[in-house]
Amino acid sequence: MDLSTLLQPVSIAIEAVLVILGIGIAVQKKRCYGWFIALTFGIYVVYDTTLFIGVQVSPDILSAIFFIATLSILIGIWQLYRELHTP
Repeated sequence: MDLSTLLQPVSIAIEAVLVILGIGIAVQKKRCYGWFIALTFGIYVVYDTTLFIGVQVSPDILSAIFFIATLSILIGIWQLYRELHTP
């Protein structure tokens, strides 16, 4: 087994923890950007898992969900930025 095969499941597990933390931020801290963090890393879990287990998914679909994840984290970080810089 090569290093990437060993690290990929660990990376997916960390992404899953980030989903849980994002939900915690949204629910417990009542911060909307937590949902965007959770969505982003939830998509990463799906994306990376499909690649890791070798599920055949259309490259167009993978590109679309990766774009949604990127847009989601952009919105989340923008909300966090505005919260931190609003007097």
